Amino acid sequence: MEHTSSNFIRNIIKEDLDSGKRNHVMTRFPPEPNGYLHIGHAKSIVINFDLADEFDGKTNLRFDDTNPLKEDSEYVHAIKEDVKWLGYNWDGLFFASDYFKEMYERAVLLINKGKAYVDDLSADEIREYRGTLTEPGKDSPYRSRSIEENLDLFERMRKGEFGNGEKVLRAKIDMSSPNINLRDPVIYRISHTTHHNTGNEWCIYPMYAFAHPLEDAIEGVTHSICTTEFEDQRPLYDWIIEQCETQSVPQQIEFGRLNITNTVMSKRKLKQLVDEGFVDGWDDPRMPTISGLRRRGYTPEAIRTFVRETGVSKGWGAVDSQMLDYFVREDLKLKAPRTMGILRPLKVVITNYPEGQVEMLDAEINPENPDMGTRQIPFSREIYIEQEDFMENPPKKYFRLFPGNEVRLKHAYFIKCENVVKDADGNVVEIHCTYDQETKSGSGFTGRKVKGTLHWVEATQAVPAEFNLFEPLLLSETQEEVEETTEPAEEKTFLDQVNPNSLEVLKGFVEPNMKDVSPQEKFQFFRHGYFNVDPKETTKGHPVFNLIVSLKSSFKL
Repeated sequence: MEHTSSNFIRNIIKEDLDSGKRNHVMTRFPPEPNGYLHIGHAKSIVINFDLADEFDGKTNLRFDDTNPLKEDSEYVHAIKEDVKWLGYNWDGLFFASDYFKEMYERAVLLINKGKAYVDDLSADEIREYRGTLTEPGKDSPYRSRSIEENLDLFERMRKGEFGNGEKVLRAKIDMSSPNINLRDPVIYRISHTTHHNTGNEWCIYPMYAFAHPLEDAIEGVTHSICTTEFEDQRPLYDWIIEQCETQSVPQQIEFGRLNITNTVMSKRKLKQLVDEGFVDGWDDPRMPTISGLRRRGYTPEAIRTFVRETGVSKGWGAVDSQMLDYFVREDLKLKAPRTMGILRPLKVVITNYPEGQVEMLDAEINPENPDMGTRQIPFSREIYIEQEDFMENPPKKYFRLFPGNEVRLKHAYFIKCENVVKDADGNVVEIHCTYDQETKSGSGFTGRKVKGTLHWVEATQAVPAEFNLFEPLLLSETQEEVEETTEPAEEKTFLDQVNPNSLEVLKGFVEPNMKDVSPQEKFQFFRHGYFNVDPKETTKGHPVFNLIVSLKSSFKL
């Protein structure tokens, strides 16, 4: 167990165990396989697995696959991969579809008890009959069907005698309940759709609100931990458990879901970004999906720490996205090798350095972790520096390179700008400098000091590389701001919030020892930030690096 902090769910579990109400703990992570997991799901994963781990319990991974229209085995595979990558191993692997037969039998039990009936109303009519928050609902004209008729119709639904939407099975609870969820909710609907797991065995499928409590009960889940949007459904959850006479009685507990500034936290909207080509897939490094964060270079350790530090409560205010970046930096600072990369190259010719000569210089791999040792980097007459590190007419307090100024090259020598070469349009395309061979780094030279230190890459052996730089995918500060402005045309407004400058691709150079880097290797590029080798775009001899996080932030923990 890496981290333990008190929270209200932990206190409930501890009290249940201390009082003898429970003698073990069983939690579950129950995603629907209709999309890829995002950072919000990571919070549920960490909470469920950590709590079970703390109390020597078990956690199941269960796929709530009750809607074959939206589900796919691709998502099942991706979700398994994400959970494992985050560092967790489930005790049992289950599918809601494993229990379809038992759910059907429980529905028959409800009909026999007079607690469920087959309804012929359309979806729109059911919605109209349901009433509003201030007005009670009214009974369906089919609510008074006999038990025998309901059993017959439900069996015929099962056999496929009716088309999609012709009939539904509804729980018979209370059409005047102040809780709309208890106004005879639909618990089965007809869907002549091939299911990813059961094929064409079934043409009726349980609704999530009916299936979920039964799944928990069948598996012996003790604490069914979910987000607060399900709080109003808890009375229905408890009603189903009681009326279906399950042997096990799980307890539903709700916590505030995770919201992060400038981050899409809706699976439906993420799918829309994928489907409409705003990103290049679920694992686009700009996406807040677990696979996107992995491809960008975030570490599972950082994500777990971030989730734990956000805490567990009923509230769900937006967390600053920089908080996640902070924990990535903390995780990588001792792990990531340092190197030099030039994102926007400007050529420098050191005119008094011997032509054709290349010398190897020592450079530490990670000054914060000396045990990582040193590396060798070449130096010669021609190097690349960043365009931003030279100005022909600099402002005051500009300490980098300009005509007549001297700077230090990291791990190398002092160089002084003597003149510049421009193209026909007046753009600086090359700088000519001289170097002082007495000033070699590590030589102990103390003759004079310079105020600027530049990073660089030797030109003749430099490896061409691409760098993907990112800005937030959403322009709005919080997801709530998007929701609040989406009354008449939600989808249009949401897509209007997409940042057109969320990706910038630069072509530059890296040190020659970076030629054969492997996908998912992480580095700190001097003065730029932490980068990850992109696993999809990198090819042999041509690395592509994704910016994970910049080096500094104003965020304070």
